[in-house]
This record gives sequence, structure tokens and C-alpha cells, in this order.
Amino acid sequence: MARIVSTLFISADGVAEVDPDWHFPYFDEHMGRAVDEDYSGCDVLLLGRETYDSFAGAWPERETAGEEDASFAKQLGDTRKVVVSRQPLEFSWRNSELLEGELVPAVTALGADRGISKVLIPGSISVVQQLLHAGLVDELHLLVHPVAARKGRRLFDDGATPYHLQVLSTEVFPTGVIRVVYAPTSAPGTVGYDDAKDHLPADV
Repeated sequence: MARIVSTLFISADGVAEVDPDWHFPYFDEHMGRAVDEDYSGCDVLLLGRETYDSFAGAWPERETAGEEDASFAKQLGDTRKVVVSRQPLEFSWRNSELLEGELVPAVTALGADRGISKVLIPGSISVVQQLLHAGLVDELHLLVHPVAARKGRRLFDDGATPYHLQVLSTEVFPTGVIRVVYAPTSAPGTVGYDDAKDHLPADV
């Protein structure tokens, strides 16, 4: 069974639509290491159309340019890329293919493929939202920037049911960025104020 992992840059107020003005000032060697770790061991990149267009418009040229990010660009190019789009696409970036069929059953099939150990979803907010709702995200890797973006698409959209998350690991970078790895979990139970008040500070 493959692990299905979402990785996102996100602001303190939950905006996952990245603005370079608040993102790049916090990108340092620690974040670079975190990104490298997230992509390590990835067999398939699952990409929404907008994220794919952004990647395909930049990384092939960076690979050709041969600068310091060329090895990472080659890694992306060599990885199988499955693109979620309602429209047919013509691909110029190698190892790219259109997701066949509806998102949830197709990703369920990817997760059940014994030849795949890790499916990584970079960015692709709408894809992640749909897969969270379907219970198909195994891990949520967030790089939380110490900034309130105040505009842009948020990861957690409005819905009737909360998502309960278990913290698997945390790391604080010198820039103030917090790396948090979550896994979905069940609700901790029905607890009201009468249960919680026992944990209030005692009178002094």
C-alpha cells in the first residue's frame, strides 16, 4: 500500500495559495532540507492542473540551465507525474500523464498499487481538499510560515465535519517556520465544559 502524502507551504492563518512575497523570505537551508525529505522516496507526483502548469513552466528549463537546482529539477523530471484535469492535455514534460477517471477511485487505485510506496501531492489545494474529504490523505506535511497572509485560498475550507489530526512530528526552524507532520485520526470523544473544567488552574 502506498502512503499518500500532501506537502504544502502555508501561512499562520491557513492560506496555502503561496505568495512569493511572504514565502521566499523564509526559504533557507532548513526548508530546503525539509522539501528534499518530502520528495525523497516519491514514486508518483500527483498534481492539480495549476500546480502542474507552474512546475512544467519552470523546472525543465532549470534542469537544462544546469545551475545549483538542476539536480532537483532532474529528479522531478524523472518522477512519474499524474495530473488531475477535466480537460485533455498535451504534455511536453517527460513522464507526465493524465489521471484516468474520477479522482477518488483513481487515487484509491494508486494507493493500492503494490509497485508504489509513496504518492506525493505538492500544492494542488483543491486536490488535497477532495482527498481529505474522502479520507485518502495519510500524512499532511505543512511548513507553517510565521506570517498572516490575510488573503488567498485556505487549505481547510468550510464543511460540516471537522478534521481531527494527530501530530507525528514538529520542528522549528531559525526563521520561525514550523514544520508539522500530521496524520488524520478519529475524534478524541465527546467532551463538554463540565468535563474540561476539572483541568482549570486551581485557586491560589
